[in-house]
Amino acid sequence: MEKLIIPEQDIINALCVYMSRKKQIQPQDVEVELMYDDEYGFSAEVYWEGRKQVLITVNLIEALRLWLDEFLNRDPYAGIELVLDDEEGIIAVIN
Repeated sequence: MEKLIIPEQDIINALCVYMSRKKQIQPQDVEVELMYDDEYGFSAEVYWEGRKQVLITVNLIEALRLWLDEFLNRDPYAGIELVLDDEEGIIAVIN
């Protein structure tokens, strides 16, 4: 099976859906900023209703599993690797 690449915008969309379900709000009410740090790895700052929460890599993976299952009809337990790409930004490679 070939690798699936999930672009940065779809990762952001996945996080919006993920947080909307956790906080019982609409996905469009969530703003996301993806980040990468050499020491801490991948994370995201999520904003909604004047609040901010920092999500760590495991939360990003959890959101991507939801996205794979419900929106792409793919195995949510496939291998997911977050990658910092020079041209594409932060992407996810699904094995």
